[in-house]
Amino acid sequence: MHIVHTESSLGWGGQEIRILTEARGLMERGHQVRLLCPDKAQIFRAASDYGVPVVALPIYKKRLPDFFPLRQWLAENRTGIDVVNTHSSTDSWLAALACRTLANPPPIVRTRHLSTPVNGSRGTRWLYEKACAHVVVTGEKLKEQLVDQNRFPADHLTSIPTGIDTDRFQPRGRLAARAYLGLDPEAIYVGILATLRDWKGHTILFEALAALGARWPRLRLLVIGDGPYRDRLDIRAESLGVTERIDFVGHRLDAERWLNALDVFTLPSWGDEGVSQALMQAMASALPIVTTPVGSLTEVIHDGETGLIVPPRDGAALAVAIERLLTDAGLAQRLGDAARALAVERCGVERMLDRMEEIFRRYGRPGSV
Repeated sequence: MHIVHTESSLGWGGQEIRILTEARGLMERGHQVRLLCPDKAQIFRAASDYGVPVVALPIYKKRLPDFFPLRQWLAENRTGIDVVNTHSSTDSWLAALACRTLANPPPIVRTRHLSTPVNGSRGTRWLYEKACAHVVVTGEKLKEQLVDQNRFPADHLTSIPTGIDTDRFQPRGRLAARAYLGLDPEAIYVGILATLRDWKGHTILFEALAALGARWPRLRLLVIGDGPYRDRLDIRAESLGVTERIDFVGHRLDAERWLNALDVFTLPSWGDEGVSQALMQAMASALPIVTTPVGSLTEVIHDGETGLIVPPRDGAALAVAIERLLTDAGLAQRLGDAARALAVERCGVERMLDRMEEIFRRYGRPGSV
């Protein structure tokens, strides 16, 4: 098949990583894949690292100067395209309207990655139900939300969580990982791997760190990832008096080594989550996990079975859960082992590729193979 992805987002996070991982995986299966995105987008620069062909188009906003370049490109290439996979709101609207104005346009499959509510306007209903041949979401809870709140037909939606490489992310020696990274072998490390956005819950984790500080003098926090909220996080850490106990290590291409160095993984998010890639990577690394019941996170973290669940925006509850894992090695081991087993069973990248390939074949051009 010839698959074209569109992405208008300029940022970098799980959504962009999924697009490139999926594109590379389907290329390795013999499909032709291209990505259309702005040249200022971080995914544009990262595409070459994944070996994904990319075309620069100024699809920044829902406006005519952005609509026409995309329409022209689709008009010139539409006969050879089996399916267009859109991702963010802007590129989904631009692609839908462009295809609406073309003769014999390629079908559109929309992938929706977040759990933010979808408005109930007539235009949005047209976009989801008429302009798109099918809609993929990244968690079953997201599908339920669109069915219950927006009354979209359930058979028009498919939940396909993002897949991860369970060979790359697996348990390894903690001390060896710390030695490789130059980390203190005697410290206790709690960590988070996430783009630095407000709703990922970093500040809630800072509050938990402050609450645990007096009882756990060797406790440190590893913040893995980068993003637009770094300055605000610095200010909040300083106000809580925990700056000296936080290591901001930035975006890392060797995230698996940083996860291997942790004692506990946390994702205290309070919004906009599908099934988080970072969460699944921590699961595959057999880490004991504390997270929240938002979006689709509870599809893989079952309280007391594959991790611990705490209420969103509750630093005190997060501190209690972290301390529980630090003081009960048996519980931490059991939760980590169960999380790894579930990740291997349900969260592998090949499973995601199988299911996306099936969707593209079913809803792409008739006769595509």
